[in-house]
This record gives sequence, C-alpha cells and structure tokens, in this order.
Amino acid sequence: MPLRYENIVGWLLRRPLPWLADGRTGGWTLCMISRDHSLTCNSSRRIFILGPSHHVPLSRCALSSVDIYRTPLYDLRIDQKSNHKDEFTIIPVLVGALSESKEQEFGKLFSKYLADPSNLFVVSSDFCHWGQRFRYSYYDESQGEIYRSIEHLDKMGMSIIEQLDPVSFSNYLKKYHNTICGRHPIGVLLNAITELQKNGMNMSFSFLNYAQSSQCRNWQDSSVSYAAGALTVH
Repeated sequence: MPLRYENIVGWLLRRPLPWLADGRTGGWTLCMISRDHSLTCNSSRRIFILGPSHHVPLSRCALSSVDIYRTPLYDLRIDQKSNHKDEFTIIPVLVGALSESKEQEFGKLFSKYLADPSNLFVVSSDFCHWGQRFRYSYYDESQGEIYRSIEHLDKMGMSIIEQLDPVSFSNYLKKYHNTICGRHPIGVLLNAITELQKNGMNMSFSFLNYAQSSQCRNWQDSSVSYAAGALTVH
C-alpha cells in the first residue's frame, strides 16, 4: 500500500506532544517549516531527517544508498530523484562530528532546501544525558534539586536555539559541555537558517514541550532530557 503524506502527518499531529519526547524511543526535535503556524499537507512532499551519527565515526554528512526505509508503520521511500506524485519521500542525513566551519558549510548547502515549501525538515536530538553512566554530572547548586539544575542547563541551550544563533549555541556547548547528542544536526539547521536570514527570510523557533526520563535527586541517578520544537516561516 502506498504511503501518502497526508496519512502519516495526520497521524503525527493527532499524537500528544509527550509522544515526540518518548524516553523509550529517543527524542525528536520536530522542526516544521510552515506558514500561518500550520502544516500544509498538500505542499510538502519531501522530508529531510537530520540525525547524529552514534556508531560510525564521521566528519561529514552521509546519505543513504538504499531505496526503502522500513518502520513499524510503513515502508518509507527514500528520495533517489525518482517521481512518485502520490507519495512523499524521505532523505535521511547522518550528521557526523562536524567542526563549526563544516556546520556552516552544510548549513549553507541545506538552506536552499529549507527555503523550499515542498520540503519538511526534522532534526533528531536528545538533550542532557546526566549521570555516571553518561560521564556527565554538571550541577548548579543554586537551582536546588539535581533535576532542576539539569532543566535549567537544558533551557539555557533551548533559549539560544530559539534565538537562532549558531555561534552562541557553539559557545554554550563549549562552556557547559551539555551532552546534546544532536548538537551537530542542530548546528547545521541553525546555520541554514542564518543563511536564509541574510536573504531577508523571517523565521522564528519555539520549543513546545520539555521532559526528562526521570528526576535525578542524588549522584547515583541518571536521566535523559527531551524537547520538541517548531520552526515557523513568516
């Protein structure tokens, strides 16, 4: 059965936001390129999915050579320049450990696709991985409980992302070393936005939901943070 764009987007939009931040499956930062704060299902036919490279050492971005991506719901067709007018296609992009200059380079490359209303961009990322098993235990005592400190740390980064400032986001990561697994996909997106802003495109980004897999209260605890946000073209 062919997978129609309207089917999957309609299903996604009926899900509550916590599903987007489900601790069992990993977190998604959902960036919806839309006008009038809505998703026009008839116009978007290609979905770019930018995610971090967890298991393969990579210093650039990589595309898939396969034709079909299997999911529990449907088989998704990967865009290989073919024309399937009744179906939408996906372009999964594996983003490596990019330098700041490479994030700028790939941001510029993807900016023309981000500007195209027929494309939808999804960026996959968790936020803070806290605890001994993650080798990260930043704690700001002024915030009270550990989980409050984690939330404060995450929301500092989220605020910078909402400002659409790739340089400030890089500086934040250098200062706090927050274990955001999708920091490079986020960096690519922010640089793509910066490139479009140079040409007068007006955009805004807002986080819609934030959650932690558990509330850390002592040094033996651990948690992973998740967030969902939307990018809007005005």
